[in-house]
Order: sequence, then C-alpha cells, then structure tokens
Amino acid sequence: MTERTESESRKLLRRLRDVLSVSGEGQDRLDRITHLIADSMGTEVCSIYLFRDPETLELCATEGLKKEAVHQTRMKLGEGLVGRVARSGQPVNTADAPSEKGFRYMPETGEELFSSFLGVPIQRVGEKLGVLVVQSKTARQFSEDEIYALDVVAMVVAEMTELGAFVGGEDGAMRALHKQPVMFRATSGQEGAAEGRVWLHEPRVVITNPVADDPLTEIDRIRGAVGELRVSIDDLLAAQQLDKDQKQVLEAYRMFAHSRGWLRRMEEDIMRGLSAEAAVEKEQSAARARMEQVPDQYLRERLQDLDDLSNRLLRILTGQGQDTGAEMPDNPILIARNIGPGELLDYGRKLKGVVLEEGSVGSHAAIVARALAIPLVINASRVVAEALNGDHILVDGDQGIVHLRPEETIARAFRDKIAMQAEAQKRYASLRSLPATTLCGTTISLHMNAGLMADLPSLEGSGADGVGLFRTELQFLIRSKMPQRAELAKLYARVMDAAKGKRVAFRTLDIGSDKVLPYIKAPEEPNPAMGWRAVRVGLDKPGVLRMQVQALIRAANGRPLTVMFPLITEMSEFQQARSYVLRELHREKSLGHPVPSKVEIGAMMETPSLAYAPKAFFELTDFISVGGNDLKQFFFAADRENELVRRRYDTLNLTFLAFLEQVVARCAEAGTTLSFCGEDAGRPIEALALAAIGFRTLSMRPASVGPVKALLRKIDLTEARTVIDKARAEGAETARPALMDWLASQGV
Repeated sequence: MTERTESESRKLLRRLRDVLSVSGEGQDRLDRITHLIADSMGTEVCSIYLFRDPETLELCATEGLKKEAVHQTRMKLGEGLVGRVARSGQPVNTADAPSEKGFRYMPETGEELFSSFLGVPIQRVGEKLGVLVVQSKTARQFSEDEIYALDVVAMVVAEMTELGAFVGGEDGAMRALHKQPVMFRATSGQEGAAEGRVWLHEPRVVITNPVADDPLTEIDRIRGAVGELRVSIDDLLAAQQLDKDQKQVLEAYRMFAHSRGWLRRMEEDIMRGLSAEAAVEKEQSAARARMEQVPDQYLRERLQDLDDLSNRLLRILTGQGQDTGAEMPDNPILIARNIGPGELLDYGRKLKGVVLEEGSVGSHAAIVARALAIPLVINASRVVAEALNGDHILVDGDQGIVHLRPEETIARAFRDKIAMQAEAQKRYASLRSLPATTLCGTTISLHMNAGLMADLPSLEGSGADGVGLFRTELQFLIRSKMPQRAELAKLYARVMDAAKGKRVAFRTLDIGSDKVLPYIKAPEEPNPAMGWRAVRVGLDKPGVLRMQVQALIRAANGRPLTVMFPLITEMSEFQQARSYVLRELHREKSLGHPVPSKVEIGAMMETPSLAYAPKAFFELTDFISVGGNDLKQFFFAADRENELVRRRYDTLNLTFLAFLEQVVARCAEAGTTLSFCGEDAGRPIEALALAAIGFRTLSMRPASVGPVKALLRKIDLTEARTVIDKARAEGAETARPALMDWLASQGV
C-alpha cells in the first residue's frame, strides 16, 4: 500500500462522514464503515469490536471475516490481540499475528488466512469503547501513516458512538450509551439516602462535527482559541490575591498552553482531516492514556493539568461553558470529579446528594456535605463519564453505592428504604422533647455537631441539648483570603443567637492535614496528619488565634462562652492556648467592652498521650471532649484517609474501650466534664457502649440524635456494662457481637 498523504487522509474521513450521514440502522452503518475502511486502506479485513459490558468485547461488524461470527465472537478484556489493545489503550501492529504474544485463535471467524494485524483502540477521552482492526494476507508491518489514519478513524467512530450513531438494527449493533442501568460500588462519605436527577458540575462537552472540510479554517479556529486560553491564564496569573502554590499551578498551565509541540500536534491532526474540537479531544485522549501508564505521582499531576487545559480549550471552541442553558432539575444530585468547599456551599441545601469520582472521607467536600447533612459517595470511578444531566439516580450514602438509571425493581426497593427511614424519623420526632434517659435512670446529654449557620435550625428540630462542636474552620476554608475579625464576630454572634441560650462549644481553627487554607502556606510534610495542624498552627501563628478569640469574646457580648482547642497533646500546649484567652479577656475588659458572663475553656483529646497528662491538667481544664475520629486513627495507627486500613479497626474493640474507661476515670477523679464527639457517637450501638462505660455527653450530627435517643431509652446501662465486661473476660477482641446478641434478646 502506498503512503497516505494528508489529502488522502482527509478524503477517507469525508467518506466516513458521508457514510455516517446516510440514514439507516446502527448495524448497517457499522457494516458500511468496515467496508469503507478495508477498501480505503487496501486490506482484506476490517472489523469493529465493541464492549458489551466493561469486561467483554464483541465482534459487531466485519468486512472479510465470516459474517456468521458477528455478534457471536466474544472475548474478555486482555484476551487475544484485540483484548490486549482494549486493555492497554495502545495499538498492536504485527506482520505475523499468530506468533504474537497473547494471540488467540478464533476458528469461527476464519481469520487463519490473514497474517498481518493492526488494532487501535476506539476511545473517547479515556473512555474505552472498543477496538478497530484491519488485517491482510500479506505479511507486513503497517506504516506509521497507516496507524495514524486508522487511529483518527477510530476516534471519529468513538465520537459517533457517543452520539448514538450505531444504536439499533438487527441483533442490536450496539446498545445506546448513557441509557443502560449502571451501579457504582464506591465509598461512603456521608450517610443517608437520596433519589433525584443528575446535575453535572462540569457538563460534558459534546462534539458534533469531528470531521472538517476546510483545514485552514480549523487551524485558524484552534490558534484563536489557544490565544484566548493563553490570555485568560495570563490574566489569572496577574491577579494580586494568588499565593505561591496557586501561581505554581497556573505557571504549569501556562507552560502547557504555550507549548509549541501541543499546538503543532493538534494542527497536524487537523491537516489529517479532523475538526479543531476533535483534534483537541484526540490529544486529550492521548494524554489520558499516558496518565494511566505513568506511576510517578508528579508526572500524573502534570498530565492532569494538561487534561484540565484541554477541557478549557474545548469549552472555548464549542462555546459550551459552565452555563449550558440547562435548568437544574428538581431533587438534584450533584456529580463531579471533585469539588471545593466554596463551590459546594454555593449549591447549598438545594442538593439532595453528592457523588464524586475522587475525594476522601476527610476532604473539604466531605466536611461540607456533613455540615449540609446530605448523602455523599466518593471514589465512584467513571461516574462523570457515564452520567448525563437529568438522569435518574439513587445515592445510598450508608453503603457507598450509586444506582444510575436504575431498573424499576431497584428503584422501588430503594424507595421502600427511604420510606422506612422517613417513618423512623417520625418516631424520633415524637421523642424530640423527651430526655435520653435509660431504663436504669441515667440521662445522657445528646449534642449536635455544626459548622454552618444553616445547621442551627437542626438544634431545635433534632432535640439536641446544645452544640457540642462548632467547626470554625469552614468560614476560613471557603475564602480566598483571611476573614476579618468583625465578620467573624458577627457570624459567631448569629450562631449564639440561633442557639437560643443553649451551650455552643466553639472549636478554634482546626486546619492542616486534609484541611489546607489557600492563603496560609502549608509545609511539605511526609505525614501531615501528624504534622503542623490544629492548635500547633494557632500557637505558631498567635495573631490568627488571638483574632479568633477576640471575635468569640465580642460575639458573646456578655453571654456565656465555651471555647475548646483541637489536638492538645500535652499540658503545656493547653496552658499556652488558655493564656491567650485569659489575656484577651483582660484586654477586652480594659477597653470597656462587655466580657462573657461565664467562660469555659476546654481541650479536645485526639491523641492517646493526653490521657496520661498530669492530674493538674485535668484540674485546670474546664472540660474535655474526646475527638473520636482522630483518637481512633492514632490509637490504632490507621490513617482515616486510607481506604485500605480505615475500616480495619472496630470502635468497640475492647482494648480501645479499656483506654476510654481510663479517660472516664481520670475525668471523674478530677471532677472534669467529659464528652465524646465524632461519627461513632452518632451510631446507636457505639453510643450505647460509650454510655455504658461512663460517657454522659455525646456529640453527633443532627440526624443521629433521634436514633441514638430511641435506643438509649430502651436499654439498661448496667446490663450493657455487664455484657461488655463479660466479653472482655471471655477474651473477645470486640464487644460488638455480644452487644448485638444482647440487644436482640431484649427485642430491641
């Protein structure tokens, strides 16, 4: 075969476009395409294999192989040369296919006659759709130009597949994309269940013109768009409020945007017959394929930058910005690769749930989702590629499962689950005004966690006795610069107003680890969870801590004030932090400003070390709040951000409970008020165990107050403690099975 010229390449694409423009069933179009490609490339065989499911490829059309093999020949991902192309996303080019590693002989196809083999992936921006293959009897390697030509054709086939060009026909050449039910097994970021419609945070860019007639016009378009992109990045870099890290990211963007190689490759694709949009997407798909093969995290991040840049360029070319004209549906479920806390707060409580491809249980998005009390599922791989705006979706935050376009039987079962939860909430509402008093006469004070003004209505609605933890960092996380003292004071005053006299424990700024402020330089740390975070930041930057304390004192305006410091590990840290509060109280009083009628200064116990602090510490602090999430991770040396280990250790592990019993005893000895705060406090079985070993105050998310109260009012703590002690005496590792059996025997 002679080398393909650029004009011949464009001719092939135009012929392909003409074929696709003719009306007909999907199978007819696929058959015409295989005939066209075989004829144009001078090969005896052209075949199209498409995915029937994520693991199975099916021969859907062929020119040259036995027709009876169509829709009958199937292979697993990685099986044979076709499966190898699909798995790797890279072409396979061989003059002697039978001797090639991984070759699989399929006698039903009649392919034993053909020696040469060239297969390229049919993929669209990282989404693998199938494999395009040409074969010939003559033993030869296909040229670089032929590989390129087939690769370009495969990309156009991918685009047309996305647009539904091959749907229908006898045997169903292909099922319509984005129409079939899909289930995602992911990770729970926030409990709860929701049914709604998909709302994409960044809607997919749809390319309707993959083939261009006039390459010069398309080159002018791509150059104009790249120029606009460069200007927009330069404008962002010129902004005054950027910190060093933000500038570094944009500098990487600018480097790619000004890359001659990047633009040259896209221009070459255009000269081969692609439109400007298709050329960008082809380059983006290549970058995605490289990203999957690169183990180095730094290089992966740089390729991610290039991917984001391609998305920006596509939006400029197509005019498909964030605002596509689509209206947000009723009961929207937000779908995104990832999202910042400010963007999520902008959506607010109109969202019924959130599903992310990335993220972690401690991410900013997870924190905000908990504050908004909406179900969150993270690490839902490929959900952005699969979902379309308006799709029916079910989000099970309890199990970390997402059903996209579910079958009616699944939807009915899910609605039954939601109805049962709603019925349970009605029962819990009837307990709202009642105390959490157990059968043995012990009353447990149930408080709620909050971080936003929007949380405060839940104080009355849930029946909580107060706010055991108000996260002050959310107001810092959603801003691009440090908030002013006056605006913080105003916010804290509104929080106290909304609490209507109930106690609110304000936790001072807890940043570091997973929570990084854009305007405070975070150091490079090998283990940030155990590094410069929480009260350590406040003590090293006393100006920030003092400003926050001043805002809290002024917000109180003569009312009682409760302040607690996060991640106190030793007595000296607490003494130093406490001294700032006392100093600011004295300063405010000397200035003639009203001071709180009562001040409580407490510490959060989030590391085991604080449990062994001197007795003087327990006598000095007004109260201690056990931060269960961090304490458990440090006790078991299990990073709560790490999905491999975070679920490995049980809160009801008897060693952990024994440790907590020591904390209870030390606080009782010193007469120090003690509470338990965290996710475990809001789980009824865990709450029961904590109450049984001596905790009399628990703080949890508002939705958990009802279920916990309902269980506590049905049990005898003395009996529960006996069950725990017996399990320990019998050498059990965890008290959970024993407690579950006991509750079952009680009919609870």
